[in-house]
Order: sequence, then C-alpha cells, then structure tokens
Amino acid sequence: MDNYITGATIKRLREAKGITQTQLAEKIGVSSKAVSKWETAKGLPDITLIEPLARALGVSVMELMSGDTVNNKNISANILRSRFYVCPVCGNIIRSTGEAAISCCGITLPPLEAEETDDAHEVTVERVEDEYFVTVRHEMTKTHFISFIAHLTSDRVQFVKLYPEGNAETRLQLRGRGYLFIYCNKHGLMKKRI
Repeated sequence: MDNYITGATIKRLREAKGITQTQLAEKIGVSSKAVSKWETAKGLPDITLIEPLARALGVSVMELMSGDTVNNKNISANILRSRFYVCPVCGNIIRSTGEAAISCCGITLPPLEAEETDDAHEVTVERVEDEYFVTVRHEMTKTHFISFIAHLTSDRVQFVKLYPEGNAETRLQLRGRGYLFIYCNKHGLMKKRI
C-alpha cells in the first residue's frame, strides 16, 4: 500500500484547496460518501479516478500517489536554478527551472546533485572568436561516456547531447558568464564556473 493514495493525503490536499468533500465529489463524478470513505481509510479510489482526482486537487498523479507535493517557488525562472534528471532505464535527460516532480519509465527521478569537476573529468574551455570550445578529457566508450554538456547563464541554456564513441567536445556560443555542466554516465553530474 506504500505506493497508493492515502486518505490523509486526499484530505490534506482537499483542505489546502479549500473545497468540501461534496465539491470534490462533484468534480470527479462520485458521491460525497465515497470521498468520506477514502479520507477515513475505509476505502480507496478506483484506479480510473486517479487522474481526475489529481486534477481536481491541483497536483500531479505522482504527487498524489506519493503524498509529497511540490511547491515551485521559483517564480522568476532563473535558468541558473535549473535541475537535471536522467532516467537510469532509457537515458532520457530532463531539465526543469525549479523544483518539479519528474518520472520516466515508471521511476520517480531525483534531481541530480552537481559536484565540481575533478581530474578524471578535466574540462578545458578555450575562447575562439565568439564561441567557447569545450573539451572534456574523458574516454567515450559504449560503457563509459559523457552524455551531455550544457552551459547555463541566468537567461539561457545551451545543451549538447554527446554519444558514445564520439568526442567529448563541443562549441558553445559566447553568451556571458555561467556554469558548464557535464554528465558522466558512471560518475554523475559535474559543474564548472566559466
């Protein structure tokens, strides 16, 4: 039952939304008695009601299922507050400009924590006219490679996807100071101020 909705979660979200059991029931097409049963742990909503229930409560299905709501206070959407997520199953790369509930391949993805680059992931940045030429000293095999390089400033993102057996290098337009992020499939996310 850890991965299913709890009555306490439904009640908390309903009250935070400022609606009654009857109003919630009308929004999703059930009786107010059904909502009461869910909130008192005497029953569970049918699986077909999960999406309408989440929509009525103003949360994602993931938030409803986990009981953890995400309040993104990043109103200004400063790109430097971006968070990266990488799916361990398919390798999908997702970026948000603040706190988010992200899932891929049925897995809830945690935001990656960036560490400073190290000697095994040495990054060289050369200025060539109006571009940065970025090189990462790293092997690029099918089992160990740099998956992406991204340059973030307060108002822009430049993102380059890299592939195994290619070169760990790219050119980026010179657009101000910010952070360079690289992602190694074995060692995670790293950053360097440029």
